[in-house]
Amino acid sequence: MYPLRLTLARLLALLLITLATISQPGLAQTPGNHPSPNEPSSEQLLADLLEDDTTRQQLIDRLRAADDDAAAETPEPAESPQVHQGPSLARQIATVTANAGGNVKEQFAVMGSAVESLLSGDNVNPMANTAALLAATKDIAIVILATFAMFLLLRRLARPGFAGLNRWATTGSGRYAMLRTVGAVVAAAAIDALAIAGAYITGNFITSGLSENTPDNGTRLALLLNAFLIVETLKLLLRMLFAGRFPALRLLPLKEASAKYCNRVFAVLAGFTGYGILAVVPIINKNASPELGAAIATLIVLFAALYFVSVVFRNKSTVAQLLANRAAQCPGSRGFALRLLARLWHVLAIFYAAAVVFASLLYPTTALPFIAKATALTGVYIGAGALLLVVIRQFIGREIKLPPSLYEPLPQLQIRLNTYVPTGLKVLRILVGAIVTTLALDAWAVFDLHSWYSTDAGRSTVASLFDIVLIMILATAVWIAAASYIEHRLSPDTKPTPAAAARAETLQGLFLSSLAIVVVVMTVMIVLSEIGVEIGPLIAGAGVMGLAVGFGAQKLVQDVINGVFIQLENAINTGDYVNVGSYEGTVERVGIRSVALRDLSGTYHIVPFSAVDAVSNYTKDFAYHLGEYGIAYRENIDHAIEHLQAAFAELREGEFSNDILDDLQVAGVSALADSSVNIRVLIKTSPGMQWAVGRAYNRLVKMHFDAAGIEIPFPHTTLYFGEDKDGVAPPAQVRVAAANGEGSEELPHITGDTPKSDSN
Repeated sequence: MYPLRLTLARLLALLLITLATISQPGLAQTPGNHPSPNEPSSEQLLADLLEDDTTRQQLIDRLRAADDDAAAETPEPAESPQVHQGPSLARQIATVTANAGGNVKEQFAVMGSAVESLLSGDNVNPMANTAALLAATKDIAIVILATFAMFLLLRRLARPGFAGLNRWATTGSGRYAMLRTVGAVVAAAAIDALAIAGAYITGNFITSGLSENTPDNGTRLALLLNAFLIVETLKLLLRMLFAGRFPALRLLPLKEASAKYCNRVFAVLAGFTGYGILAVVPIINKNASPELGAAIATLIVLFAALYFVSVVFRNKSTVAQLLANRAAQCPGSRGFALRLLARLWHVLAIFYAAAVVFASLLYPTTALPFIAKATALTGVYIGAGALLLVVIRQFIGREIKLPPSLYEPLPQLQIRLNTYVPTGLKVLRILVGAIVTTLALDAWAVFDLHSWYSTDAGRSTVASLFDIVLIMILATAVWIAAASYIEHRLSPDTKPTPAAAARAETLQGLFLSSLAIVVVVMTVMIVLSEIGVEIGPLIAGAGVMGLAVGFGAQKLVQDVINGVFIQLENAINTGDYVNVGSYEGTVERVGIRSVALRDLSGTYHIVPFSAVDAVSNYTKDFAYHLGEYGIAYRENIDHAIEHLQAAFAELREGEFSNDILDDLQVAGVSALADSSVNIRVLIKTSPGMQWAVGRAYNRLVKMHFDAAGIEIPFPHTTLYFGEDKDGVAPPAQVRVAAANGEGSEELPHITGDTPKSDSN
């Protein structure tokens, strides 16, 4: 790299030293191209011809005769082909190539004749030209040395400021690291710009003193200072990207060695091309000829392109490996694009260099400024877009954490924000990419953005896009806020039971689905109206379709509406034992339009909500075991109640202690039945446990009554043997079985004076 870089520097120095020579009148006029002071110029001869009426008429007659001869020699067009056939693509390529070759040949011929004139010294006073050359070279050297010395001094004085900005950018929270880096880079660029401005002012001050007596020399020096201002500003932008000494003042994530190398390469290209095109070529165009200036510009571009291509080939593998490593960290389409770029980046770079050289050959006076401007604008657009995305990612790209006061009542809000923010960043990345692409196409004159925006269609399109983006942002905000509020209202305050969680999930699904439909439909309608679609027929059609669906699905609508209100009233939850629509069982599923039950025999019932007139829930909040215990009429009621309470006390100390919610409630004697006195008791239990608690309590009551000798009445049978007309009962024959079951003994006939005989 260094021999080629040294060659470029020497060429630039040689061109700068010869500026004074080219600017001298005797040296700038080539014998074959410019007349001597004693000879009249071609413009003067033409003016003399036009002033004479006779010669002017003769000139007009000759021009008309030449035009008639040209028309006579033109062949008549063939009658058969009616459509003009343009040149083929191959012929067009050949024409362009031939024009490029002709331009190159002409440019180098002009440059050769100019060099020959300089070396031969025809019609030149050697002593006078030597003195003028030395004076001009001395002035140029003084301005260059003073300007660059002041620039280097100011940058040396600004180095502590750069170091302080570097320290500030590396301290603090990592969340805003990129923001601090951008701020430090901008501040460093401002200091650097002040150094450039100070050096430029110094150069102008010296130039004003040197050019008081030689205006032409002042023009040359002004061109040099303007070139210094433009080139050093471009190098300032390069230092913002590839700062080597201070890593925190570097926008691109490169190592120090790589950053210094990139800065050096691009600085050489910018300096050689910038000073050559902006200083040397304009002076040659002014003092020599535009053809010679175009030839010098072509030579500068060719050397710069060769240097650029050599750098590309030397770093082909290194850059490809860096891009491949980066692609391994980026999944999806971005990683694929980076892998493809890793394989083809050198081809694209060489193609760009060849395109610059080829365009310079075709259009020597206009191509290079256009390409330089378009390239610079494209780089600025891409860098600004990438920097904007990095800053946004640093600012809101991390996980969002809400304060406890907002997170506790709305826990889903944080989750939802962390879900939609990455999606929003992807959309923003697409928008930034589209804007950067549009601006880059405008920079390369592929698309005239200003002219398009000046039209009504352009302005309306931009306004519609802005409105659509705003509508999407507002719709997303409405969805997030409303969905979070619904979840907050339907979520229980304490730890939910499985049944409550199932109910909340069912209602959330219903309301969130309805909200999503409403938000999506409204957003689509508004967006369609923004892009010019008439939504009146769509709304009318949707209304008619909704009416038709409503008539055809009345039962379904009734199911859904009844189900919503039943769910809102929290009448049924999964796991409850209920009675709905003449069916009774345990709830296994609660849907939008139906409830599923399984009864005690295991039968599975699906009951639509439209068939539910009433809901009987046996497991809602709490339950009661209602007990009716009968005792014989001869028993003491208070004594029986004492044993009922003793049985309850034993029950409360057993396995169902956690399911008994209150003390035993003795309602008292509920009925004087035919064969018993009934005592009613109530035991408050957990929901669904009343049956188990009741079975356990019945067992204990029986045991306590047996131990106390309290009779629990049971049905008795009365035998009637009949009677005769006199009211005398007939004798009864009774057979008593032996105790051991071996036989039976017949007892004598039993007679009595009473008309009836009772036997148990």
